[in-house]
Amino acid sequence: MMLDNLLEILPQRQEKLRVLIVDDQPINIRALHEVFRGEYHLIMATNGQQAIEQARKQLPDLILLDVVMPDMNGYDVCQQLKSDAQTASIPVIFVTTQSNPDEEALGFEAGAVDFIIKPVNPVIVRARVRTHLALKLQYDFVRSIALQDGLTGIPNRRRFDDDFASYWGQARREQWPLSLLLIDVDHFKLYNDHYGHVAGDVCLRSVAQALVKTARRSTDLVYRYGGEEFACLLPHTDLQGAEQCAASMLEAVAALNIEHCKSATAPVVSISIGIVSVIPDQDHKQENMVELADKALYDAKHAGRNGYRSSV
Repeated sequence: MMLDNLLEILPQRQEKLRVLIVDDQPINIRALHEVFRGEYHLIMATNGQQAIEQARKQLPDLILLDVVMPDMNGYDVCQQLKSDAQTASIPVIFVTTQSNPDEEALGFEAGAVDFIIKPVNPVIVRARVRTHLALKLQYDFVRSIALQDGLTGIPNRRRFDDDFASYWGQARREQWPLSLLLIDVDHFKLYNDHYGHVAGDVCLRSVAQALVKTARRSTDLVYRYGGEEFACLLPHTDLQGAEQCAASMLEAVAALNIEHCKSATAPVVSISIGIVSVIPDQDHKQENMVELADKALYDAKHAGRNGYRSSV
């Protein structure tokens, strides 16, 4: 499918696609800028480390990467990008003066999707970039479906695992707080047994949407964690901010006013929440954060449910 057709059926991508151009020679950057000016949102980097930082910060849809650069060559840059969950799916096209098979093999082993030989031919470079952007959009679209929960329409457990790994890596590198909330619908089995599974599905969808509406930033995501459990990741959020979010979630679910006559906690559907917030370092492990949030959730249930507890 052509790139223009994909942009038409993917309304969330109506903004310009982002292309990162990496070259230590300004004249080469200018040449590529002239080829794509007005067509894409262009980002520039003049060395390997800057390229990695820009890729993590800007999350471009495609990278045009020079091979021969001082300090860090293109192969090393590509390998680092592919080893990072946050940037691994970004297609990399090497732009190089090298045209022998051994160099190409090395590039493909590093994770590149294509090669373009300098000096660039505008028609060829434009066609190859459009082809790989189209493939990237198709990949993103299929992946978004695979990472969505079929019942509630929100991100699923697999998406949670991917995002958690990405946020954890960012938080550890940049030393900012990351908070995790585990959320459980109180006495949901009793709700299902009394009202039926159809009503149970409707209840879960309503709770999911109520939780999503409490997420104030695009980076604050709510996930269907499994069964009647949900999770929420809050990057750049300390414990106080996470507790404020939890309080909003409790209010939002209570405001649904979904009758639950079998609940020993409240006459309406309620939730319990476990919270943990850390600034990751060498003493913290990602899996321990989930364990701490799960323990805090247990404490919230043990304390009477319809509330939250924080891990300390």
